[in-house]
Amino acid sequence: MTALYVIIGVIVVAFLWVIGIFNGLVTLKNRAKEAWSDIDVQLKRRYDLIPNLVETVKGYATHEREAFENVTQARSRAMGAGTLKEKAEAENALSGTLKTLFAVAENYPQLRASENFQKLQDELTDTEDKIQAARRFYNGNVRDLNTKIEIFPSNIIASLFNFQKMEFFELEEAAQKEPVQVKF
Repeated sequence: MTALYVIIGVIVVAFLWVIGIFNGLVTLKNRAKEAWSDIDVQLKRRYDLIPNLVETVKGYATHEREAFENVTQARSRAMGAGTLKEKAEAENALSGTLKTLFAVAENYPQLRASENFQKLQDELTDTEDKIQAARRFYNGNVRDLNTKIEIFPSNIIASLFNFQKMEFFELEEAAQKEPVQVKF
C-alpha cells in the first residue's frame, strides 16, 4: 500500500512539474508578444509622423522630389513588411531615407527655424528613443523564452507542446553604429 502512495505521489509531482514548466513557457511567450506589441505601437507612431514631416520639408524644399519619394516608398515597405526579418530590413531602410531627408533639410535654414518642423523633429527623436527601448525590452523577453526552450529539462516540455524559439529584432551593423540623427 505504501508503494502505491509513493507511485501516486511521484506521478502527482511529475504532473505538477510539467504544468509549472508549461505555464512558465506560456508566460514567457506572452511577454515576448506583448513586448513586440510595444515595438509595433512605436513604429505606427513613427509611420504617422513621417507624412507630416515630408509635407513640412516639401513646403520648403520643393525640388527635392527624389528624397520625398524614397521616404514614402520606404515607409510603405516598412508598413507592409510581414516577417520579423523583413520588418527589421524595412525599418533599417526607412531610417536611412530619413537620414537623407534630414540632410536635405540642413540646406534650408528657414525650414530648420520652423516651429512645426522643430516639433516634428522632437517627436521623431522621442519616437526613435522609444523604439530602441521597446526593441531592447522585446529582445530581452525573447532571450528569456529562447533560453527556457533550450535548457534541460524545460526543453523536453517545450518540444512536447511545440514551443518555438522567437526571432530577435535586430538592426543592421551600420544602423547600430550610426543612429538616426535629427539635430539641427
